[in-house]
Amino acid sequence: MNTHKDIDLSGDVCPYTFVKSKLALETMESGQVLSIIVDNGESAANVPRSLELEQHEVLDLKDLGGSWQIFVRKN
Repeated sequence: MNTHKDIDLSGDVCPYTFVKSKLALETMESGQVLSIIVDNGESAANVPRSLELEQHEVLDLKDLGGSWQIFVRKN
């Protein structure tokens, strides 16, 4: 997957994971892809849902075994 920015939010919890993801997307161009690493199930569930509510496109959610990688395209 062609990512344009990667952020590792391991150790962070909701709502900080969503807020930091949203701030990262604000610095990107429309159509660019952000890769987000989270290490708790709550963030893995809530971040994609919250970003979709912000009209971004969640492309994939990969279970890395103890952490998750979320790919989202900026609207």
